[in-house]
Amino acid sequence: MEWFAIILSVVALGFMFWFFSRNTQSLKLGQSAPDFKLADQHGKTHALADFKGKWLALYFYPKDDTPGCTKQACAFRDGLQELADLGAEVIGVSVDGASSHADFAKKYHLQFPLLADTTAETAARYHSLTNLGIVKFARRNTFLIDPQGKIARMYLSASATRNSTEVANDLKRLQAA
Repeated sequence: MEWFAIILSVVALGFMFWFFSRNTQSLKLGQSAPDFKLADQHGKTHALADFKGKWLALYFYPKDDTPGCTKQACAFRDGLQELADLGAEVIGVSVDGASSHADFAKKYHLQFPLLADTTAETAARYHSLTNLGIVKFARRNTFLIDPQGKIARMYLSASATRNSTEVANDLKRLQAA
C-alpha cells in the first residue's frame, strides 16, 4: 500500500508538471520579439530597443549555478568573441535575482548580461516559463533576434552544450543569405 501511494504521488506530480508547463501558444519566426526591460547582475537596465540594429541571442535558462545552466553559460562565454565578430550580443535571462546572477557571473567569468526576470513576465511573454504554482522557472529556450527586432530563429528545449554553436552557425547562414 505504501508503494502505491508513492507511485500515485509521482504520477500526480508528473501530471501537475505537464499541465502547468504546457505551452498552448507559440511565437513565430519573423514576428516582432516581445519587448523586455530588466536589470542585469550589475543593476543596469536592458531593453529590447537597446539592441536595434544588432543581432541578439536571448537565452532563457532555469537556474543559476546548476550543471546544465553552467554548461550553457560557459559555452556562450567561450563563444562570445565569435558571436561578437558576427555582430551579435548575448543575454541570459532567468527568474533568479540580480545578486544570484552576480555571484554566478563572477564565479564563471561571464562577460555578458544576465537579466533578473523576478516577476517571470518576460519568460512568460517568450513562452519560456514553467509555472508550477509556487515554483516558477524559465525553460531552456533561446531566441535569435535580428537587427530589426524580429525573431529569426528559435531553439526550444535548447541543448546546454551545443546552443552557442548552433546560434553562431545559424547566424553565419542567415548573414550569407
